Amino acid sequence: MVQRPVRSEVTNVLIIGAGAAGLRAALAADAAGAEVMILGKRLKKDAHTVLAAGGINAALGTVDPADCWERHFADTLREGYGMSDPRVVEILAREAPARVEELAAWGCPFARLENGQLDQRYFGAHTYRRTCYAGDWTGRAILHTLVDQVEKQNIQILENQYIYSLLTEQNQCFGALGFDLQSGQLTLYYADAVILAAGGHTRLWRRSSSRRDENGGDSYALALRAGAEVADLEFVQFHPTGMVHPEEWEGTLVTEAVRGEGGRLFNAQGERFMKRYDPERMELSTRDRVALANYTEIMEGRGGPHGGVFLDVSHIGKETILKKLPRMYRQFLDIQMLDIAKDPMEVAPTAHYSMGGIVVNPETHATSVQALFAVGEAATGVHGANRLGGNSLAETVVFGKRVGEAAALYSRTLDKQLRSPEQVEKTIQVLQSHIQEGSEYARPLQRALRETLWVCCGVIRNGKGLEEGLQRVEEIKKAATHLDVRPSSEGFQDLAHACDLQSSLLAAKVTLLGALARKESRGAHQRSDYPHSDRAMDSHFVFHLDQGQLVFTSTPAQTIPPNLQDLEIQKRLLE
Repeated sequence: MVQRPVRSEVTNVLIIGAGAAGLRAALAADAAGAEVMILGKRLKKDAHTVLAAGGINAALGTVDPADCWERHFADTLREGYGMSDPRVVEILAREAPARVEELAAWGCPFARLENGQLDQRYFGAHTYRRTCYAGDWTGRAILHTLVDQVEKQNIQILENQYIYSLLTEQNQCFGALGFDLQSGQLTLYYADAVILAAGGHTRLWRRSSSRRDENGGDSYALALRAGAEVADLEFVQFHPTGMVHPEEWEGTLVTEAVRGEGGRLFNAQGERFMKRYDPERMELSTRDRVALANYTEIMEGRGGPHGGVFLDVSHIGKETILKKLPRMYRQFLDIQMLDIAKDPMEVAPTAHYSMGGIVVNPETHATSVQALFAVGEAATGVHGANRLGGNSLAETVVFGKRVGEAAALYSRTLDKQLRSPEQVEKTIQVLQSHIQEGSEYARPLQRALRETLWVCCGVIRNGKGLEEGLQRVEEIKKAATHLDVRPSSEGFQDLAHACDLQSSLLAAKVTLLGALARKESRGAHQRSDYPHSDRAMDSHFVFHLDQGQLVFTSTPAQTIPPNLQDLEIQKRLLE
């Protein structure tokens, strides 16, 4: 590292991740009286949330008055294939309307009906229209709204900060060590409570809707090394529709709003093939079913010239497209010179969302490590084996508020802030040891890892491929010990890439081990050698580190609590 004194910052609540979940947590903690600091890798209005395009769920009933939180609960639980935590889903469904109305009151530019109420669109597998939206750039609208609120409250956001390690002593977290991506300045962030809101691990797949240097498994690696548990990382949602060309844009999301507004899927033979996979719901089936259908059509030779199927919205008219799908229209026009009002888009499945994550308390999102919390895509609980579209943004604000309040409350219970100079010094030394001359480079090894996950643990997996994937991960891990890492005056991205690779390798190994152990097909986890679901696998696959070694345990999936068993929604769960 550049030789300069290590800086120290002190706060009550430290939030790692500046997306919607982290920002909403910051607002809640601040409102509860805590001093708050937010750390982000990117610029404050460029977190991954900007890519969440289609909408946010809330049972407002503005378009379909019959909708209610119970129906939202039922739809979410049903599509989670028995792996969602019913209590977490209940909280989401009950509290989402208030959080969405709060965003609207803060100025989020949601689409509205002529009567002034919030408009709502269909998303796949929803009983009713309950997805509020701002064109097809809802995530960006929400993120900018939250940033504006954070700035109004004078909450500090530090940009370009890379968090290398959490600081713990005797199973209690007391902060984090990070460095500035430009200057290399090392900073110790001391805190009463730490909230991990740094996303999932979908960038580990070659075709992914995530951007470079985000969603590489940072949250999971930080949590595991701190002593927390992660579960169900094998449940990765492959969104049915990602771009397939040009190569540098491969995997870029084509939002579900396209299908929600009436988009139709065709194969190269002109067949509207969803009638063979889900004739009732067609393109508005669940994401796992549509993704599997698209993948099957492509693998059986009915794909297009770039290895995709075709998504057509030309029948809905250019005026509607420009009103409801403006970003998609510009995206294809700018990148492919394709007018989607006239011609279909070629699309294929792309790794999109991590449904497993850090194990947390359903009420507070506290982890098994004292003073450490997790929220958003970093945490598990809501989505089970298949995420219902529109629930991710709802999760960020519902549980962002809850975790911020819980972290602030925890901070108030402390009479002094924990410190451990020995642990701090050890962590700094380990970070500095990554800087070395070597024969390998992080970027090629990252690409090798992404190819490994795509080939060995993609839309459809099998035992042989997963075993091969684990072997490849070990080979990449061995090569990574010889990395050439030389920060310069141009920045410390080399060091960040090396640290990213270490985190990604750990997350990838957990994912492959979980997928190998789950000898069934369920939701987004599809195995060709075990094509059916197995009730004996109604369990969460949990991992933690013990002296550097991964330890596997299994815990039964949660059952529906008595207070929800008499609801009418049980009829849908038994259909």
